[in-house]
Amino acid sequence: MSAPTLQEFQSQVSELLLRHRSLLDVVTKYSQSNASVNRAVSKSITECGCIALNARNQGFSEEMPLDQAHRQSKSHMEGALCEQCREVIRNEMGKNLFYMSAMCNLLEISLEEVVAKEADKCSTLGWFNLT
Repeated sequence: MSAPTLQEFQSQVSELLLRHRSLLDVVTKYSQSNASVNRAVSKSITECGCIALNARNQGFSEEMPLDQAHRQSKSHMEGALCEQCREVIRNEMGKNLFYMSAMCNLLEISLEEVVAKEADKCSTLGWFNLT
């Protein structure tokens, strides 16, 4: 089974969204689902322990060339997600994407266009993209 396109997914969300058709409902559900993603990542650190954080100053300076800053940049993450945490986070991200798609539907915005425009911006701005 191949993955649906963004447009197909957005159409599917439109068909399935029954209870929360109000923009206010969708915006708050989207925010709640985003918090659930963050909570699931946090639990993989604090409860499971499959990943750990070791955050330090990145050590960037204004004089530093961008390519050196890029090489020096760290995620601060150690380890890798276990399968259980990966599945929980993937599910929470799916809910988040569902509500993002629902919001796009209500605002008559194509999710595919959002992705395309952001990709164009990333290609054009490269490392200067500060979003």
